[in-house]
Amino acid sequence: MPVTDKATNNAFSWVSQEEQWPGIDSRFRLIVVAALRSKQLQHGSPPRIEADPRRHRNTSIALEEVKQGLVPFTITYEDQKKNGDGSRLK
Repeated sequence: MPVTDKATNNAFSWVSQEEQWPGIDSRFRLIVVAALRSKQLQHGSPPRIEADPRRHRNTSIALEEVKQGLVPFTITYEDQKKNGDGSRLK
């Protein structure tokens, strides 16, 4: 069950405005970029961070890598038209 913030009843409230997520301009982009990175990890790509034993899942590792700015990605107008989100990992 996802943890929710009781004040806002929002499961994504941990992505607060105070935190800096390099290049992330929306929650949707965060989800797309982290999901693409998680797929890379699932297919054998080595993690770019020291994996915490409590955060050994690919999604947790991918989110932490995005938060630290270790996942380079580009946003192009052509990709936005084709894919709808415009995110592409390098």
